[in-house]
Amino acid sequence: METIQIHDKHFVPFINRDKIERYVEFIAKQIAQDLGPNEVPIFIGILNGSFMFAADFVRKYPHECHITFVKMASYEGVNSTGKIKHLVGINEDLEGRTVVILEDIIDTGNTLAEIYEIFRDKKVKQLKIATLFFKPDVFRKELPIDYIGKSIEDKFIVGYGLDYDGLGRNLSDIYQLKV
Repeated sequence: METIQIHDKHFVPFINRDKIERYVEFIAKQIAQDLGPNEVPIFIGILNGSFMFAADFVRKYPHECHITFVKMASYEGVNSTGKIKHLVGINEDLEGRTVVILEDIIDTGNTLAEIYEIFRDKKVKQLKIATLFFKPDVFRKELPIDYIGKSIEDKFIVGYGLDYDGLGRNLSDIYQLKV
């Protein structure tokens, strides 16, 4: 892993692909253990950032499951706008289902708050939140997060689905903004 440049920013190596895979496997095993083999959950990936995590996650999940996606956005450049743009909804009937949200990263909690609001009236059996990365230093909500792959400091990261102005999602490793 070498330092990379995306647009005007430089990023340094932070988490390699092998470690990411271990975090994904850890979350998949925890959820599988908690839900058991008879529960058929519906996993909902939050696009665009979670597409790699969601794909790897369902391959590691050992039981039957469904997967779908919702698209939400709150970033412009390297800063959270604080305003959630709900772009694409869910068409599946979720009533009585166990729903597990797959997030790439949770920082301020604004997107998470919107997720809880969206699912409040869906009559789900249970709603669980799984995030690959979590920034506890900037989390501002009193909302539960059930599964965390890795807690990280509040520095901007890119790669493995996470982007900087639309670029960098295709990187296999995670890079951190060089300051």
